[in-house]
Amino acid sequence: MLSSKSNSNSNNLLFVIWSVSLFYYATNIIFTISIPYVVAGSTSSASSRELELEALHNSGWWENTSDVHCKWTGIVCDEAGSVIQINLPHWNTLEDKLGKFNFSSFPNLVRLDLSCNMLYNDYTLSESSVPDQIGTLLKLKYLNLSSNRLYDKLPLWLTNLTELVELDISRNHIIYGSIPPEIGNLKNLIYLDLSHNRLQGTIPTAVAHLPNLTSLDLSDNQLSGSILSGLGSLTNLIEINLGYNQLEGSIPSGLGSLTNLIEINLGYNQLTGSIPSSLCELSKLTFLSLASNQINGSIPAEIGNLSNLVDLRLNDNKIRGPIPSSLCELSKLTYLSLASNQISGSLPQNLTKLSELTYLDISSNQLTGSIPIPTAIKNWANLKHMKLLGNSLNGSIPPQIAKLPSLSYLDLSYNTLSGSIPPQIAKLPSLSYLDLSDNSLSGSIPPQIAKLPSLSYLDLSYNSLSGSIPPQIAKLPSLSNLDLSYNNLSGIIPFPPSLICKTSIIYLDGNPFLENKYSWYEKSYSVSCHPSSSKKRIANFLPIAIFLPIAIFIVSIILGYFYYSKRKVKKTQSQSRVTKHGDLFSICNYDGTIAFEDIIEATEDFDIRYCIGTGGYGSVYRAQLPSGKVVALKKLHRLEGEVPAYDKSFRNEAHFLSQIRHRNIVKLYGFCLHKQCMFLVYEYMERGSLFLVLTSEVEAMELEWTQRVNVVKGIAHALSYMHHDCTPPILHRDISSNNILLDSESKACVADFGTARLLDPDSSNHTVIVGTYGYVAPELAFTMVVTEKCDVYSFGVVALETLMGRHPGELLQSLASTSTQNIMLNDVLDARLQAPASGVVARDVVLVATLAFACLHPEPKSRPTMLRISQEFLASRYSLAKPLQKISLSELMNPDTYLIN
Repeated sequence: MLSSKSNSNSNNLLFVIWSVSLFYYATNIIFTISIPYVVAGSTSSASSRELELEALHNSGWWENTSDVHCKWTGIVCDEAGSVIQINLPHWNTLEDKLGKFNFSSFPNLVRLDLSCNMLYNDYTLSESSVPDQIGTLLKLKYLNLSSNRLYDKLPLWLTNLTELVELDISRNHIIYGSIPPEIGNLKNLIYLDLSHNRLQGTIPTAVAHLPNLTSLDLSDNQLSGSILSGLGSLTNLIEINLGYNQLEGSIPSGLGSLTNLIEINLGYNQLTGSIPSSLCELSKLTFLSLASNQINGSIPAEIGNLSNLVDLRLNDNKIRGPIPSSLCELSKLTYLSLASNQISGSLPQNLTKLSELTYLDISSNQLTGSIPIPTAIKNWANLKHMKLLGNSLNGSIPPQIAKLPSLSYLDLSYNTLSGSIPPQIAKLPSLSYLDLSDNSLSGSIPPQIAKLPSLSYLDLSYNSLSGSIPPQIAKLPSLSNLDLSYNNLSGIIPFPPSLICKTSIIYLDGNPFLENKYSWYEKSYSVSCHPSSSKKRIANFLPIAIFLPIAIFIVSIILGYFYYSKRKVKKTQSQSRVTKHGDLFSICNYDGTIAFEDIIEATEDFDIRYCIGTGGYGSVYRAQLPSGKVVALKKLHRLEGEVPAYDKSFRNEAHFLSQIRHRNIVKLYGFCLHKQCMFLVYEYMERGSLFLVLTSEVEAMELEWTQRVNVVKGIAHALSYMHHDCTPPILHRDISSNNILLDSESKACVADFGTARLLDPDSSNHTVIVGTYGYVAPELAFTMVVTEKCDVYSFGVVALETLMGRHPGELLQSLASTSTQNIMLNDVLDARLQAPASGVVARDVVLVATLAFACLHPEPKSRPTMLRISQEFLASRYSLAKPLQKISLSELMNPDTYLIN
């Protein structure tokens, strides 16, 4: 038993030993296996952060930073310290630095914003500056590459980022390829903006398979084809912007099912058909633009259902029929444009129910009847612009119009209005623009007009006004444009030379009974602005002339003391404000102090190596600022800068361009007007002047017909803006191919404002021929009076030059001496390009030629206005009745023979 018990205990002990050993080895194996994994996991997390920090340091994007990268500008980390957002500040100079950034080191990145950082990729480069590594960031939800210089096609790796919620690649120069159909893979996309590029092709059907999309912006591209009917299935859409493309076909009725829509912009395309009534069911809609298409039919009666509509633009189409009374139910409407259509009938009596209206334009239609101004006119308390020109309205101008307290712009020209001008019109305190020309108005000019303190533009020409010119008009403080021509006015001309010097334009011709008592008024209407030399004025001025210099001297001493005592403080403060990487836009306060050092450094004090052009009064330089932005600098020659008149003209150019904004006028970023260094800072136009492009064999062939037509259109829109939308109107006076600049996309911009004024600083603008030889209107040779029709003539020359590829001087001389019957349009077009074959392109070329010859009419009054030319381009309502090859130059003088409306 003992033996048995002993063996049993021994066995039990062995079992325990074996069990313990097994547990030990098993535990040891587990720990041996698991510990490295635990350590490795910890090491991996730490090494991941180290890789992120190393990538950030190596990028060169941040300077003088601590090791706590999560606190760097534009960096956001999660709780574990991993980078999830990179929001790089705008206007860095990335370019080649972007290639040093290791995006693969940021697997947790959710947001990447590289907008406005001068990124570029070019088909001439072997490598893209936008790395494909971005396509590996599979957690990315927000990607913004907008406002850069990306040229190449959209990268396909974009479609790998299936978690994307927002994608913005707008405002680049993408010119190759179309929108990839694989974009349909981005099922989570809410915001898609590819606008302001040059994408071609059709809108892929895959866009209609993005169920979460709320904002779709494909505007300002070259997209063709029709609007996807499948967009009607994207019920979350709030905004659709397809404007400024080449889309054709009708507007899909399915858009009416998108009940969440707030904005629709389909303007500036080639859409046809009628306005679908289903659009009128979008009760949340606040903005609707179908402008500049070929839409026909009538305005749907159901439009009154758009109860939240604020802005309605149906201008420049082929819309017929009357204005439906239901439109007057849109109580929130502030902007209404129905201009340049074929709308007929009379103005609705209840139009004044639109109590929030600030802008009303129903010009260039077929309206008849009188202007209905009931007692409810007081509802239009907010109305600022009223344009009813170019209709067949009759009757008198209702005196109740004086009850519009905010009205600043009133144009009733080109109608058949009769009766007298109501004196009550003087009760419009804000009125600055008044055009009643080309009507049948009679009676005298009410002297009460002189009570309009803001009036700068007054056109009463081509009426039957009689009596004398009220002398009170000479006292209008803001008047800059006065046209009283072609009436039956009589009596003495009451305008002294002081008014003529102040006013840019005065027309009095066509009034044969006017009597002149001033030497400045001759048949040539030349003007001399020499100051009066009356003894009384000299006597009044004498005390000022004596004591003013003394006072200035004393004040200068006092100010000088304070200036020098605080000079060190000011210098320190100035140094803190002026940085080497100063933002270019910071000089938009127009003093040039903040970025002055950057500009001097970028041009090495205006070294000749940076000079890209020289004129008679200054030179143009190309400068790349430390921020990476490229600008053009126009610097006044030092000798000319010492001439007071040149100095004043240079300042005038800075003043004009700092006040006006138009996409076809060169942008002024700022200027420096120090006596020893005067320069203007412009946007840089990559292709240079139109003249240089047309004289280059290679570049001229790259400027194909559609681009040439768009160049002419751009110039027309800019001049129309200057002549008709600026108060007072601005005359360029030196339109030539040298003064038209093209950017990388061949968009045309009018440049060199103020240049003409520098040619003869001792003479008035009314008495000197200004401009470039070959572009100057012929009447200037004998009238010495510059008018807006001089710009129109110059525009006609540039338009022909653009089509011909050379200056049309020889052609114009031959037209004056020989018959044009046998000269074909096709024979004078630029032979370096193949003649336009397609209907749309051929039609546009013929339209440009037609308008160009109309602008070259020897009689200024017979030339069209730039507003009319701009409207003709926007309307696009014509088609050709015969092939372009069969149209002669003589037929261009009679458009009805080959253009069908």
